[in-house]
Amino acid sequence: MEDIISPEIRLPGFRFHPTEEELVNYYLKETALGKNLYCDIIGFLNIYNHYPWDLPGMAKIGEREWYFFVQRDTRSGHGGKKPNRTTNIGYWKATGSDRQIRRLTEPKIIMGLRKTLVFYTGKAPNGNRTDWVMNEYRLSDTSILREDIVLCKIYRKATSLRVLEQRAEEHALSSYVAQNNNINGTDMAEADSDEHGPSSYSAWTTMTECFTHYGP
Repeated sequence: MEDIISPEIRLPGFRFHPTEEELVNYYLKETALGKNLYCDIIGFLNIYNHYPWDLPGMAKIGEREWYFFVQRDTRSGHGGKKPNRTTNIGYWKATGSDRQIRRLTEPKIIMGLRKTLVFYTGKAPNGNRTDWVMNEYRLSDTSILREDIVLCKIYRKATSLRVLEQRAEEHALSSYVAQNNNINGTDMAEADSDEHGPSSYSAWTTMTECFTHYGP
């Protein structure tokens, strides 16, 4: 596909904010049919070969949301072939049921489906959840398509203050446990006899530092 950039997207203030209907019915459908789009602003990329936080720099356009066409990669498993969404350091995990994308003027017509996934580091099922989210769009009718592709929108979900505080508490607790595990029996006896009591001051200091670090 030729790299054709429309003059309009070079204008100051231009923003790319397509609706879901536009993403599915125009960008994804036309590309899957093998047609050349007027503006080549969504590129092809195997996003599973890269870290989510590196993807923004590989997109052709985007500020808080980044778009890619992705060739579907499947693997055999129980119940037939399933999409392979694993990476070198983690995996994308689906959340909830697929959402139907309907035509605004004709709600009875289902144009495509949207699957929402969250990126986890580590190996399933014990990975660590991150703030990176993907909306994967696919067409509902794939019988006439030339290419088996999906359109992926990547973005980072804002972390709430409650989550940051919870992370700080968990970090403080793990630091406190690690500190106590490094103290031998003699040191524990000396700590118990100290006039300030056991190592509660150290735990409080650690927790205070954590909240300072993770705070707003």
